[in-house]
Amino acid sequence: MPYRAPISDYELLFRHVVGFDKIAATEKFSEASEDVVSAILTEAGKMCEEVMAPLQRPGDLEPARLENGVLRTSPGYADGWKAIAEGGWVGMSGDPEYGGMGLPIALTTAVNEMMSAACLSLQLAPLMSQGQIEALEHHASDELKALYLPKLISGEWAGTMNLTEPQAGSDVGALTSKAEANGDGTYAVTGQKIFISWGDNDFTQNVCHLVLARLPDGVPGTKGISLFLVPKYLPDEDGNPGVANDLKVVSLEHKMGLHGSPTCVMQYDGAKGWLVGKEHGGMAAMFTMMNNARLGVGGQGVGAAEGAYQHALAYALERKQGKTPSGTIIDHADVRRMLMGMRADTFAARAIMLANAAAIDMANATGDSEWSARAALLTPICKVFGTEAGMRVSETGVQVHGGMGFIEETGAAQYYRDVRVTAIYEGTNGIQAMDLVARKMMDGGEAASRLLDEIEDHAEQARATLPDLAGPVWEATESLRETTEWFVAQSDMNTRFAGAVPYLHAFARVLGAHYHLKAAQAEPKGPRFKLARYYINALLPEYAGLLAQAQNGADDLYALSAEELVA
Repeated sequence: MPYRAPISDYELLFRHVVGFDKIAATEKFSEASEDVVSAILTEAGKMCEEVMAPLQRPGDLEPARLENGVLRTSPGYADGWKAIAEGGWVGMSGDPEYGGMGLPIALTTAVNEMMSAACLSLQLAPLMSQGQIEALEHHASDELKALYLPKLISGEWAGTMNLTEPQAGSDVGALTSKAEANGDGTYAVTGQKIFISWGDNDFTQNVCHLVLARLPDGVPGTKGISLFLVPKYLPDEDGNPGVANDLKVVSLEHKMGLHGSPTCVMQYDGAKGWLVGKEHGGMAAMFTMMNNARLGVGGQGVGAAEGAYQHALAYALERKQGKTPSGTIIDHADVRRMLMGMRADTFAARAIMLANAAAIDMANATGDSEWSARAALLTPICKVFGTEAGMRVSETGVQVHGGMGFIEETGAAQYYRDVRVTAIYEGTNGIQAMDLVARKMMDGGEAASRLLDEIEDHAEQARATLPDLAGPVWEATESLRETTEWFVAQSDMNTRFAGAVPYLHAFARVLGAHYHLKAAQAEPKGPRFKLARYYINALLPEYAGLLAQAQNGADDLYALSAEELVA
């Protein structure tokens, strides 16, 4: 499927919206100049357009398969991985000591989104490795770092996360996988894991699994979990893949989408592994991986939205139906409504994603706790709004195609099928919303209040030049502040949880308006202004209904008993 990398969007967002200049001004990221960023985006965009985009349909039509215990990936995926690895895209933000580029997460996030738009199934592979790289950088011993990080960063080896079990999904603490000390500093890991993205491949020398398991003295629940690094092949004395470890792919899941990405059931039978972090400290390392993945998954949603939008736009420019000035459906008002909504939502989701990544970079570069709190606050919003924008936009893309959207040959449905799982994995969207109104408000709402202050201050400043856009943004932000204060005042967590999802969506709508307003200021008479006007006039007003729903409480949710729901 043809794909054009939206380089101009990234450059505008970096320059005028998410404050990339602050990142480049830090000592840690001083080499991330505007010229360097532009060159990296251009090269990554070229790779996505020329190498990855042509793999989108083949991966869907010829899925990964398991033949006599050997995993075979989709046609062309090996060459795609080679391009990703040789371009340095796996380890962009990795520690330079181990071969990484040490670039800002914001830049890696932009590149990951481009890869997601071009071929989401293949992009999952480097994303898994990136999560493992970050976890090892933060929690592994120096010996493990020295052996594994250079191989993972170069793409010679690949990484995975093994968290879920049949009885332990969102409730990770219910896992039954166990680990026992071998007496030589290693551990024997036994258990079965499901839903393991890219649990194996046929194009890297080794596959390194991060596996959650419980030691014999581990207490029940999450506090008794440890994390282990379990490679497919045990490294020999020279650090090269040696004998096979006692693990295998039992089967591949038959999925709604992401057919090119093998989702594996993994079996570990006393497989040799190495402890990562402290005994019973697996949750700390897991959250490092999960937070990395939540930003990445939000970006996958944005990428799918971009791909679906471009696909629908191309069809609308060619499809002749009815009488219009151009002769094609792009001039029909309803088609324009869909395309404008798709583009406006994608831009808003992209801006939230990059703002989230920029906050992480600023926290890493400065150690400032307020930046850490900002990053934590934005992470669930980025994950939920990014993935749901991906679903919403890709579903609308099917509608733009009309009847042909329901026909698989057009490829429109693939974007929706592929992106649908992003609202489920790495923490379901409902759980993300619950996290926003619970853990992220343990500070009494201070992090949220600081962000709302910034939005209102900017809207006040923008009134001088764009009063028709700035006014609604300020009013929406003030309403959001009042609802935030209401949530903080609720001592009953179930009351908070009942309204968590609409509250998060209202927060995202306001954030999207804020970033659109900034973009409009950068191009006050250009396309960005026109797109911002549509978003603020047509989409932002949704916040009022969402906030009303958010404060409705839990009583109505439980008004019908379980028996009455069945009846």
